[in-house]
Amino acid sequence: MKNYKSNEANGWELFGIRSLVSIFSMSVLVACGPVVDEESEGVSNSASVIFTGSHIVTMDENNSAPKAVAVRDEKIIFVGSQEGVKNYQGPDTRLVELGDRALLPGFIDAHGHFSSMARAADITDLSSPPVGVVEDIDDIVRLLRLTIENERTPSGQQVDGFGYDDSLLEEGRHPTRADLDRASTEHPIVIRHVSGHLLAANSLALSNAGVTAATPDPAGGVVRRGDDGSPNGVMEETAMGLLPAGTGMTDERFAELRREALVLYASYGITTIQDSNLSLDYIDVMRAESAEQPYAIDLVAYAMGNGMTDDVLDGLLHESTYSNGFRMGGVKFILDGSPQGRTAWMTEPYDEGPPGAAPDYVAYPSYPPEIYKQRIPKLIGRGMPVLIHVNGDAAIDLMLEGIDAIPKPLPDHRTVAIHAQLARADQLDRIKSVGVLPSYYAVHPFFWGDWHRLSFGEARASFISPIAATIERGIPFTIHNDSPIVPPDIMRLVAIAVNRETRSGYILGPDQRASVEQALFSVTRGAAYQYFEESTKGSIEVGKRADLVILASNPLRSDPALLADIDIEETFSRGQSVYVRPSE
Repeated sequence: MKNYKSNEANGWELFGIRSLVSIFSMSVLVACGPVVDEESEGVSNSASVIFTGSHIVTMDENNSAPKAVAVRDEKIIFVGSQEGVKNYQGPDTRLVELGDRALLPGFIDAHGHFSSMARAADITDLSSPPVGVVEDIDDIVRLLRLTIENERTPSGQQVDGFGYDDSLLEEGRHPTRADLDRASTEHPIVIRHVSGHLLAANSLALSNAGVTAATPDPAGGVVRRGDDGSPNGVMEETAMGLLPAGTGMTDERFAELRREALVLYASYGITTIQDSNLSLDYIDVMRAESAEQPYAIDLVAYAMGNGMTDDVLDGLLHESTYSNGFRMGGVKFILDGSPQGRTAWMTEPYDEGPPGAAPDYVAYPSYPPEIYKQRIPKLIGRGMPVLIHVNGDAAIDLMLEGIDAIPKPLPDHRTVAIHAQLARADQLDRIKSVGVLPSYYAVHPFFWGDWHRLSFGEARASFISPIAATIERGIPFTIHNDSPIVPPDIMRLVAIAVNRETRSGYILGPDQRASVEQALFSVTRGAAYQYFEESTKGSIEVGKRADLVILASNPLRSDPALLADIDIEETFSRGQSVYVRPSE
């Protein structure tokens, strides 16, 4: 994102992977001696890359600790001893001596918005530390003015911003139309909340969109208003659709940004990316783009189902294999809002709701429950992979109610409960019984844990992203960053899941912390399982894809408090180096 500052400008410990592994039904890696690709034995072709060292973290079922890995083309062809790997060394083989560095399977982005992350590079960054610099509403106004000045934005052209966070602003509130009018009255201004579930607009943007005191709240959304009933500029959920979607970015510029974003994701060790909430037309754009020049990293796209008609949804097809690094993976629904935006749909009232909220405020669904319940059985019945955005426990109830109604036995559907942050303990039991896979938004304890204690009280906040309770029940799960809400930094994600420390230093729900191994599992083999890709990705095993990442040190032997500081040294996708950390 543009960040216009003014001109001042531990050791290895078996963590019980085996109990999880039985769920994932992974193939067993024989632990006695080297493993080779039988089809490659006797073949004259040597390995393209050989890795040797004492910190090879395979994430395989047996927690094996080989000393060498060989790669030929896109596949891993050997895992075993340094002596055995010599058989695969040729004159052109690249030799990588790891030393103190660690080799792991490439990280898998379990949920996020790749295209929004790409687009954000050309949008004013209004994030608070540690992502950005905004601390109060004056900072927002200053940065928007700098954008207009530095970009020489013509009068009448919309100015966009992303990432402001009312929970971290000194004023403790959303900026209003009056605040944004201080940045400009000649440019429409639309800035999105860090959650992506609210926005704020200035007077000209509201006027251009025809939003007045007479504008009704749309179903699944709220137009926040002043005492006189006129819109104050803040729009919740579906009400955001009353304002123009975004910038005047050209198709050519957006294509450039997508290519740059691939490198950005690789710099975090990511070798499989998710892009969700997409139109079918845009999915076709990405498919054509990858056909012209293949994506260096795999990208899985999910169409947004909320606005689809039944006939379009019924005719939707997904792809189980990649073509040029791209595939359409399924469909996504959004059933509620955001806990940090205080629009997550709850069964019990918020302890502290949005401004002016009644004592019994529980928020609301953002998608008609009856339509969801009509659609989910048909999708699961015909094998369509589905992501369902659910944050509050009322939304989770709705998700489960729709799946509960499907005749048993259910197929291996692996429907993903995206975020599932405020799941109750009893809901975890139901999640297991119907085969739903929660993907937890596990960075929340740090970024918004202190805010959630105010919103939901200590007990509910402490059970947010209940990883330990999920593992106790033997439920497959993943964790994610939901980029661009926060950057796609996998090691920071792992660190927060392990430590659950808030910005203030409070440990939020210490009994729900993950071990380092559990957190790493969820961004490798666990995420591969979520995508139905466990046979080809997620661990360092012979025959699997050579998606690999080299870390500066072994996270299993590091101080948990320092996990987020472990650098990504190099990333390999399909056996090819796609990122090398710049020399200092």
